[in-house]
Amino acid sequence: MTDTHARGPAATEAVPFHHSTLRLVTADLTTLDVEAFVFYARPTLELGSGFGSAIARRGGPAIKKELDAVGSIAPTEAVITSGGHLKAKHIVHAAGPAFQEERLEEKLCATVANALRRAEERGITQIAFPAMGAGFYGVPLPLSAELTIKAISSHLSNNTSIREVVLCANDGRERAAFETVLRSARLQAGQSDVAPAFRRANQA
Repeated sequence: MTDTHARGPAATEAVPFHHSTLRLVTADLTTLDVEAFVFYARPTLELGSGFGSAIARRGGPAIKKELDAVGSIAPTEAVITSGGHLKAKHIVHAAGPAFQEERLEEKLCATVANALRRAEERGITQIAFPAMGAGFYGVPLPLSAELTIKAISSHLSNNTSIREVVLCANDGRERAAFETVLRSARLQAGQSDVAPAFRRANQA
């Protein structure tokens, strides 16, 4: 990933989702103007390549300094740093599983849940998630979208201080995977399917 590929989010609208709102965007995660976004991290908290490289480059050295002070975290756990020079105020570094690990689904859902818990503990009310584990960590995109949304839905169905969750698709394939899950599962506010609202907004 290079800065020449940085882009702002495609137009969307927020739709009611349990007691919060859900928004689907197509964007570079590291460019979002949100309270916090989730970075799918390694337990060693090394930033590595891809989004990690973009975070280090665009966010500046303060983020790595904060991570070095933490050292490492257990699998499925999460830790929060500042966003450095990024638009996001915070980054939630969540250590999720790689594809074909034992108990993959359980671990990935726990990773999402822990990211949301750490955000709530910090007083964060708006948080963005990528397709968790897709890409470098090898989790198939349909499974990633399903588990990411499942875990978010479970958390938001309870008493929560999170007011908005942003699903951040890196490209059209990821966006389609998110929309498919939203449509087929009929995740809802009231009795309505939320996926058509995202499709209408994307066509605007």
